[in-house]
Amino acid sequence: MPASVPPVDAALVSRLRALEPSCGPVRIVAVDGPSAAGKTTFSAALAAALGGAPVVHSDDFPVPWDGEPLAWWPPLTAHVLAPLRAGRPGRFRRYDWRRGAYAEEVTVPVASVLVIEGVGSARQESPAAFRIWVEAPRAVRRRRAAGRGDDLAAWDHWAETEAKLFTADRTRERADLIIDGNFS
Repeated sequence: MPASVPPVDAALVSRLRALEPSCGPVRIVAVDGPSAAGKTTFSAALAAALGGAPVVHSDDFPVPWDGEPLAWWPPLTAHVLAPLRAGRPGRFRRYDWRRGAYAEEVTVPVASVLVIEGVGSARQESPAAFRIWVEAPRAVRRRRAAGRGDDLAAWDHWAETEAKLFTADRTRERADLIIDGNFS
């Protein structure tokens, strides 16, 4: 994780640990925001500050660039959230984007805090106990997308599609915390 990522302070960690469970015995912390805003990087810092909290990423599921941004939600609900609600570990097969195939099975433990990161994770229907919105200017996000090898025409289409989702859902407006993802 780059040194320039803002540290997660002890007050936030305490606040998250004190939340009422929102999915069975688990407190779901949703980290949402547009593509390449820094959600994954921030989620890693947050999970570390929480003592190694598990993280599930939308990128763990197959969602094509030209597809529905919430295509990952039904398998997340069926294989992770439903078991956690019942007090059991969740399980899913991680999608390997480089190979274009499913990879290993991932077990999601019944932890006190679970971080769910990705577009739509903080939407209104999410069982999140706390919603974090990470944002960065579009030019920064597009540069990051290019740097990680994304097809920029597809990325531009995705950015428009996710923006419509966020507007309709009012995701940013309902966030409990907004993070500036404009770090290097």
